[in-house]
Amino acid sequence: MRDGMQDAYPAVWRFCVSLTGRRDWGEDVLQATCLRAIEKADGFEPGTHLDRWMMRIAHRLWLNELRARKVRTGGGLVPVEDIDVADQKTPAAETNIFVSEVLSQINTLPDAQRHAVSLVYVEGMSYREAADIMEIPIGTVMSRLAAARKTLNQNMPDQKRSSR
Repeated sequence: MRDGMQDAYPAVWRFCVSLTGRRDWGEDVLQATCLRAIEKADGFEPGTHLDRWMMRIAHRLWLNELRARKVRTGGGLVPVEDIDVADQKTPAAETNIFVSEVLSQINTLPDAQRHAVSLVYVEGMSYREAADIMEIPIGTVMSRLAAARKTLNQNMPDQKRSSR
């Protein structure tokens, strides 16, 4: 379990930060997720995706935290410039600027849409995998992604959309 967690860590970290909208909260959720994963290791099916299993745990922990705080809005988000995106590659400066602009726009989305975008577009999961992690119907994932695309398309300046 602990060896597999090392490989899953970057993707689960990104998801936790996206899920919470704040780096410090994301790291708290990630720590709780890792502890829960170790405690519940006997519930993991070898040969399946450890990262997806951990993301499901993280999602449940965050929902429990939201219920405990009675928070129903996405307030308190930090600017994307303050978040270090863990990545093994070093992209060109122009790519970094564009990614920063896109992530800033993603952070303005409602929580449910932001979570779906993070799982499907950032982590590359299928609609089914995202639906399983968020414990919602696949049609709801599709609806959230469509709404997010519409919002992002409206908010991105025309010159950036046409030059990409």
